[in-house]
Amino acid sequence: MSQTIKLVSYNVNGIRAALRKGLGQWLTIVNPDIVCFQEIKAMEDQVDKELFRQLGYEYQFWYPARRKGYSGVAILSKIQPEDVIYGTGIDFMDAEGRNLTARFGDFSVMSLYLPSGTNDERLAIKFRYMDAFYKYTSDLLRNEPNLIVSGDYNICHKPIDIHDPVRLKNVSGFLPEERAWLSAYMDLGFDDTFRLFDPRPHQYTWWSYRAGARQRNKGWRIDYHLASRTLRRRIQRHLILRDASHSDHAPILLEMEVK
Repeated sequence: MSQTIKLVSYNVNGIRAALRKGLGQWLTIVNPDIVCFQEIKAMEDQVDKELFRQLGYEYQFWYPARRKGYSGVAILSKIQPEDVIYGTGIDFMDAEGRNLTARFGDFSVMSLYLPSGTNDERLAIKFRYMDAFYKYTSDLLRNEPNLIVSGDYNICHKPIDIHDPVRLKNVSGFLPEERAWLSAYMDLGFDDTFRLFDPRPHQYTWWSYRAGARQRNKGWRIDYHLASRTLRRRIQRHLILRDASHSDHAPILLEMEVK
C-alpha cells in the first residue's frame, strides 16, 4: 500500500532565530513528514529538540559545523530512517557540516548546504567542494539509487532562475563554471523536480535583505530537490513556499509517493 509524504527543505539562516520568528507554528500548519534544514548555525545542545518532538519529529539528526554559529545541516522526521550517514568522510567538507543523509525504505534523502563563493578564497573552496561532492555522489548512487539531494546549492542553473542574468553573469552563484557543474551533476541521473511542474520564470527561493529585493521579487532560485530519475513517476508536486518569512530563503516542498 502506498502513501504520499511531504518533504520540505529550508535554509533557515539560523535555527534559533527562525524559531523566534514562528518556525514551529509554521511546521504545524505545513505538516511535512521529513524536513531538511540548512544553515542551522547552532550546536545540537543549543537547539530546542523537545519543541520539535512535540511537533511530531521523534527522529532528529543534527550535523553542525565545528565552528560555532556557522553552517550546519539537519534532518527531522516523523518516519524512522533505517540508516543515517553523517558527512561524507572528507574532512575539509565535514568540518563545515554540509551533508547529512537518511535512508527511508527504498529511497534516501540528503540535506545539503553547498558553500557560497563570497570571495576568491571561498570560491576556490566552493569549486574544490563541488569536485569532491560530484565524486562522492557518484559513488553514493551505487548504494542509494533512489536519492533525493535537497538543499541550498548556492547556484542558479539557468537564466530563468535569476532575476538579472546579464548583469549577474560574473557573480558567484551564476558563473558559467558553476552552472556547467550543476548540469553535469544532474547528468548523474537527477531531475530538477521543480521544473517537472513549473516552467515559469521569476520563481525564486532566495532574496537579498537589501533594497526590498523580496518585495520586488529580485531573487535567485538556488534551493532544489534534485531527485533520482528512477523516482520521477512517484513525484507528485513541488512548490516554493515563498510566504514563509523566517529566513532570506523560501522553503521548498516536494510530495512523493512511497511504498
